[in-house]
Amino acid sequence: MLKKEFFRKPKNELENYNRYLKTVSPDVPGEMCVLCPSCKQTLFTGALNENSNVCPKCGHHFRMNARQRISMLTDENTFEELYGGILPKNPIDFPGYPEKIKHARLESAEKEAVVCGTARIGGNGCALFVMEPRFMMGSMGTVVGEKITRIFEYAREHSLPVVGCTVSGGARMQEGILSLMQMAKTSGAVKLHSDAGNLYIAVLTDPTTGGVTASFAMEADIILAEPNALIGFAGPRVIEQTIRQKLLPGFQRAEFLLEKGFVDAIVERKNQRKQIARLLSLHAGRECG
Repeated sequence: MLKKEFFRKPKNELENYNRYLKTVSPDVPGEMCVLCPSCKQTLFTGALNENSNVCPKCGHHFRMNARQRISMLTDENTFEELYGGILPKNPIDFPGYPEKIKHARLESAEKEAVVCGTARIGGNGCALFVMEPRFMMGSMGTVVGEKITRIFEYAREHSLPVVGCTVSGGARMQEGILSLMQMAKTSGAVKLHSDAGNLYIAVLTDPTTGGVTASFAMEADIILAEPNALIGFAGPRVIEQTIRQKLLPGFQRAEFLLEKGFVDAIVERKNQRKQIARLLSLHAGRECG
């Protein structure tokens, strides 16, 4: 008879909420170096942070946390957070979900996967939402949908443009059908905001996938994207298995979507603040340099 130790227990990475190993990330204090996945150069974390988490050798855009991106885009000391007190629950009693939420908070230092508020960009007032990749990969649950809906409602009431930065693995499976309902909820808020004559600018970052892509991420008046960002609904492997065809090179990357008309422009991180400020100024009818 085989001993029990003979078999190795399979690891479920998706629900392995008891992980204690820290994910390697260029913005984690204490990590001296990071390897660029594109050019394979070893980079000092400090220098990478000073360059907005962009590889100085090849221009690869590493992921940024929400607070870094807010600091990069907005005028100094103008961001005021809204709806930070809305906290997630376990609406369908998904096993281990509370523990996973707790782990995500520790890993990201955020209460949920999106940060909302008001700010000024190049002197232009706006409402802002920025998704957090280190909180369950920016997945959209009921709190994310509620906060994004509220920021669009706030912007409509105060006649403000909205700037949104997306990064997401899609709808949050631990909340079941309730997470999918957020697609319609946020889309309705975007429509009302648009009908009132207000501007919405989306910045798609790597990755923007699933239900987020199928709703508010692709409903903006102007859609910008970071270089080589993965943007799509289902993953390439799922699509290939469904249609039984090999996908084109670069499929679902920002450059491919730009060529097909789904994205208006690809903007490097160093130019995003200036570009967004110019678009906001044009919408407000002000001259800009």
